Amino acid sequence: MAELNPKFIDSLAGLGKTVADGLVFALAHTEPSVAIRLNPLKISTEKLNEAREKLRKVEWCDTGFYLEDRPKFTFMPLLHQGGFYVQDPSSMIISRVVAHLSRELAREHGEGPIAYLDACAAPGGKTTAAISSLPEGSLVVANEYEPRRAAILGENLAKWGYGFTMLSKGDTGRFSPLKDTFHIIAADVPCSGEGMMRKDAEARSQWSEGLVAQCAARQREIVEKLWPALRPGGYMIYSTCTFNLEENERIIAWMMENFGAMPVEIPLDGINGIHPAINADFPAMRFMPHLADGEGLFMCVVRKPGDSASTSAPAKTKRIKQSAKPNPQLLKAASMLTDAEKFSLSISPEGIVRATPVTPLLTPSLAKITTPLLTPAIIKGKSLIPTQQLAMMTGPGAPSQIFPRAEVDTTVALHYLKGEAISLSDAPKGHVLLTHDGPPLGFVNNLGNRANNLYPDPWRIISQLPC
Repeated sequence: MAELNPKFIDSLAGLGKTVADGLVFALAHTEPSVAIRLNPLKISTEKLNEAREKLRKVEWCDTGFYLEDRPKFTFMPLLHQGGFYVQDPSSMIISRVVAHLSRELAREHGEGPIAYLDACAAPGGKTTAAISSLPEGSLVVANEYEPRRAAILGENLAKWGYGFTMLSKGDTGRFSPLKDTFHIIAADVPCSGEGMMRKDAEARSQWSEGLVAQCAARQREIVEKLWPALRPGGYMIYSTCTFNLEENERIIAWMMENFGAMPVEIPLDGINGIHPAINADFPAMRFMPHLADGEGLFMCVVRKPGDSASTSAPAKTKRIKQSAKPNPQLLKAASMLTDAEKFSLSISPEGIVRATPVTPLLTPSLAKITTPLLTPAIIKGKSLIPTQQLAMMTGPGAPSQIFPRAEVDTTVALHYLKGEAISLSDAPKGHVLLTHDGPPLGFVNNLGNRANNLYPDPWRIISQLPC
């Protein structure tokens, strides 16, 4: 039984007695569920259908599934391959929301890629869910303020494998000058964390009325900084993992009053267990553990006044300038990509080859404050070494067939993920792309008698492997 702060319990009175009583019981006496969301970029339709037959589906997410028990995910290679993401079921609603908004934009302005910003993106669960629901060729920008969380975000997005992704580190104020840039902005804002109390002792211990007020002030600041970057007619997805009105409905009311934000109804097709807004006359979604099988989440979609969120490009594509004389290392790096025309390559002073998406959605101003997720190679001396980011990519940016492949079993895969040297039989010397049960696992440099492991140190399994 989780012990709840009496003042927190009292604060729930504003939600109404029925909701408050249900929440208190669920938070104190029930256990969190375990769920995963499969990656359609890497999981075949056959395996998706197999999961639908064997596992209980998350009602509001086509690729989300509940697990009866929590396995040791660390020792499942498919997690490291980006085949699935462990995520709270409530948060999976973002995939349904983004899919609906993408259809609305296509209905109004014609089909085409869109510019999507996840402003508070770490650790990446909602970003990867959005990627799976966006139109092909869309540009995704993922921002995180805290450096350590930004590193985790980059890892998770690299594993998911979508090359048209740009990373950003810093305060959301960096986006204010980017007038009318994004079709959709997701703001999963820092909050008091009441919705995590069932599974997080820190969320229970840190709660205070002062924290709620502090978070609400910060949330208004974040929204105010982001609003200029949203195109007229574009959508902002505002969400928290908390229950109180101050950080939820009252923030939406403030947006309506100050920016003319227009709340948007998201069709739920008869899905049960999602509570509407409380003490408000606009549409919103509340996930609460006594009603839906997941943790606490509030989400409301608002639209910016105007009608110019066209999916057509605002300007001609601008490629990063490269020297008139082609750099042989860049030419070789380009040969690693299935469609090098979709990326503009450059080399950092540290010898990192960066692949910037070639799309008019990436304006020069946006390019200045972001860096490409995809770094297909690193130059060391005269050698060009393919990276794990390249190995994980699917679609544009995926490793071309110039790399020989070697399928390995689970035991070898786990030793590889731990960073150990492995041996390959019947594989040529040089860079070889390992696969496991289909999807890529990562690169090795095969020397013949052994293969040097190229898996990144920060990503390696540190736990002792099972016998």
